[in-house]
Amino acid sequence: MKIPVPKSLAHLRTRVRRWLKPPRRLHFSRGGWFFTGGSVMLGFAAVGTGNNLLFLLLGGMLGFITLSGFLSEQMVRNLEVRRRVPRATAGSPARIAYEIRNGNRRLSAYSIEAGEDGHEARGWVAAIPPGAHGVARAEHTWEHRGVYPLETIVLSTTFPFGLFVKERDRDVPGEAVVWPRADRPVREPRPSGERVRQAGEAYAGSAGARGEYRGLRPYRPGDDPRDVHWRTTARVGHPVVREYERDRSRALWLCLDLRAPDGDLAEDAVEIAAAVASAALKRGEAFGLATQDARVRPAGGAAQMERVLDLLARARFRPDAPWLEAPVPPAECVLVTAGTPLPGWGDVFAAVEGGR
Repeated sequence: MKIPVPKSLAHLRTRVRRWLKPPRRLHFSRGGWFFTGGSVMLGFAAVGTGNNLLFLLLGGMLGFITLSGFLSEQMVRNLEVRRRVPRATAGSPARIAYEIRNGNRRLSAYSIEAGEDGHEARGWVAAIPPGAHGVARAEHTWEHRGVYPLETIVLSTTFPFGLFVKERDRDVPGEAVVWPRADRPVREPRPSGERVRQAGEAYAGSAGARGEYRGLRPYRPGDDPRDVHWRTTARVGHPVVREYERDRSRALWLCLDLRAPDGDLAEDAVEIAAAVASAALKRGEAFGLATQDARVRPAGGAAQMERVLDLLARARFRPDAPWLEAPVPPAECVLVTAGTPLPGWGDVFAAVEGGR
């Protein structure tokens, strides 16, 4: 799996790349190469034959090239831009909106593209009147969760004839926070569990205190096989499990242990934590998250889920991390780990080798 480049290294690469290339650039389009090549050939023919008609045609073509360079420069010269970055999810497309203001008082800006330096995705706006704003939206996809620095926006245009692509860099520091996926199938956590069992890609603790019996429901991947109601299953022809009502007065504390090497197992642990939090949100429970680096106090609602996903996006695994301190007695927490499950904790979800 490709691991996101550390912020400091990515910043250094960006600075070196920007130092090696000028803030304004002119590239030939495919049509521009043919047109310029034809102009050169026509020039040789005009000089060799001395034909005035060829010289006249050559002058017209050179005039088109000069006019194209002048107008394209006017299009990108007085543009101001800022970006709006949505919260993205790993592996899912996200649209970055670029608000472009045309600072020219007389000329409209035509066929403007905007995108991130180093990324191929570009947003396009047809025309921006003098002093007005336009919005270009570019679709980006980040394959892995993390925080990605965004520093330079590239504005470009092919106006007026499409012979050249004129580019201009604008320094607009920012970052893209990419959340982990939260759609893994996980069972309902059971704090105060006493044993650990393997279930797919996760280790699951014992039932512990489940609360009062609530009823029956269809089996979902990750459910405890001990909860299967065999008599009803035999009658209806598909697995049915018992469902219990947990005491809602106690908040669910998720604890993500960062004492592990960065890699696939660490990313699996982050996705498991996100999935457990997402399931708690759907059940209407209050939940919180604790790591060695930060904590999110228990709460409910979509805003709480965003806070948890932000912390998971920034989680940094390393073998030399300190021991994880539980915000409440460890037996009442739900531990998510990419390493060896710690003793004395309640329910445990652990990414395992060969579990996928």
